[in-house]
Amino acid sequence: MEQRRSGAVISGWIISTLVILFMLVDGFGHVMKFPPYVKGTMDVGYPESVIMPLGIVELVVTLLYAIPRTRILGAILLTAYFGGATATHVRMGQAFYFAVVFGILVWLGLYLRDARLRSCIPLTNP
Repeated sequence: MEQRRSGAVISGWIISTLVILFMLVDGFGHVMKFPPYVKGTMDVGYPESVIMPLGIVELVVTLLYAIPRTRILGAILLTAYFGGATATHVRMGQAFYFAVVFGILVWLGLYLRDARLRSCIPLTNP
């Protein structure tokens, strides 16, 4: 049982780390206004003026998720961020599953590595 639990914790850290790395790269891409990020943002109907602020928000909420003391707040805010991305893609008639999957991964990573969260959201009988 202990080995399985530690395997879950390691899996949770791997999932969370992958989410954090992806979001940091994406956030920096927005802040630096790399051409693919500018084009992608404008293609979904947002003006160029919001690209950098969106990147800053993305970086801040990702850092909150990465810091152990603020990880739950970060997860809530990342969920909101992915909710906005989902709504944008739905409005544009585009596939929205990527944002939904990332929102799930944010919480799955936390769930697997945080015993307190597992006790709040029991998926099996104790």
